[in-house]
Amino acid sequence: MIKTNYMIHKNSYILLLLFFASLQIKAQQIPAEKQAKSVLILNATAHLGNGTTIQNSAIGFKDGKITLVADARTIRLAENAFDTTIDASGKHIYPGFIVPNSTLGLVEIDAVKSSDDQEEIGSFNPNVRSIVAYNSESKIVETVRPNGVLIAQVTPRGGRISGTSSIVQLDAWSWKDAVIKEDDGIHLDFPSTFRRSGNWFEPGIIEANKDYPKQVEEIIAFLSNAKAYNLAAAKEKNIVLEATKGLFDGTQTLYIHAEEEKQIADAIELALSYQIKKIVIVGGFEAYKSADLLQKNNVGVLLRRVHDMPASDDQDVNLPYKMAKILTDKGIIVGLENSGDHERMSVRNLPFLAGTCAAFGLDKEKALQLITSNTAKLLGIDSFCGTLETGKDATLFISEGDALDMKTNKLTNAFIQGRTINLETFQTRLNQKFKGKYHQK
Repeated sequence: MIKTNYMIHKNSYILLLLFFASLQIKAQQIPAEKQAKSVLILNATAHLGNGTTIQNSAIGFKDGKITLVADARTIRLAENAFDTTIDASGKHIYPGFIVPNSTLGLVEIDAVKSSDDQEEIGSFNPNVRSIVAYNSESKIVETVRPNGVLIAQVTPRGGRISGTSSIVQLDAWSWKDAVIKEDDGIHLDFPSTFRRSGNWFEPGIIEANKDYPKQVEEIIAFLSNAKAYNLAAAKEKNIVLEATKGLFDGTQTLYIHAEEEKQIADAIELALSYQIKKIVIVGGFEAYKSADLLQKNNVGVLLRRVHDMPASDDQDVNLPYKMAKILTDKGIIVGLENSGDHERMSVRNLPFLAGTCAAFGLDKEKALQLITSNTAKLLGIDSFCGTLETGKDATLFISEGDALDMKTNKLTNAFIQGRTINLETFQTRLNQKFKGKYHQK
């Protein structure tokens, strides 16, 4: 009997060890500690994110905030002015890249329903808050940081009004630690004026959406009720209508997901008729046809993934690559988003979308703005991030080369709010593991 109990306890102990070992292997990277020592980065080419560069820069930050942005050749610093100095000669410094309209952290494995929390049932869900579903321990989150993506707008999907997005930094214990702007805006999927039958591998004909007028009327009815509710002192609380209050008082942005010219024009006209002050078009493939309307009403565009095909047979095959330049030249604030198939896994490619825009005519520093300062402005976070400026968050990184080129985007250091971020991921660990197996360097 004694021997049997001993064996039971021994086996239980072994199982516990294996369990905790598996947790250690699969656990989230431990978020970095709050910045304790000031940091000075010298001699790199600094891309400020506002269209300008400093060839031999001095970038300093303390307590999570940038305190110095200067030319290293023209300043004098007191001895020991900074606790840590990084010599980044021959390298490049960038503000952290920002990915908008993303389901990062909302879905882990598409085939596992319990890990998919991007969509709620129903058509009008402004009260659905994506931030409470954000998984800061997602393994996908850690894979985007080595390419410089350090901030994300976490956005729900589904329905006519999918819900409310929030903006997070990508190094946190929980969603409460991650959030940098909570409930920044509400997302409206405006109905399409045309429909295509068939599917992606065998598309059918394109025909008019006969339900378009009815679908627009449903939006009008909802916004009318929402505005009336928020203007009146309602006796009974309606959490759905109350969630729209920020649209009417100017504290939230209405993100209108629309691609076609008529869609965009009708959506803007409708939003303006309800005195909605902050409007951003998401997708906007035909936004260039409505450029005057967008500029007149100060409406920016989060342009859909540019690594795509034209929408119709008679369009220039390179139109998606040129779109950012076309809109920028017309004075419209343009950012880049990359929603679509496998969007979470392709978030890491965000800088290369900007690189493609540069390759097709857009100035390289303006292309950088598509994923830094422009996006920050459209998301309403430009007061504390998006550029390398004193007083802003020290969310930035150092790359060995051009961060918009996949051949040279190689991060050596990254910081979020001054904290030194670990750039290792489960993918890099697997890479090292199998390199060792086959004796590769």
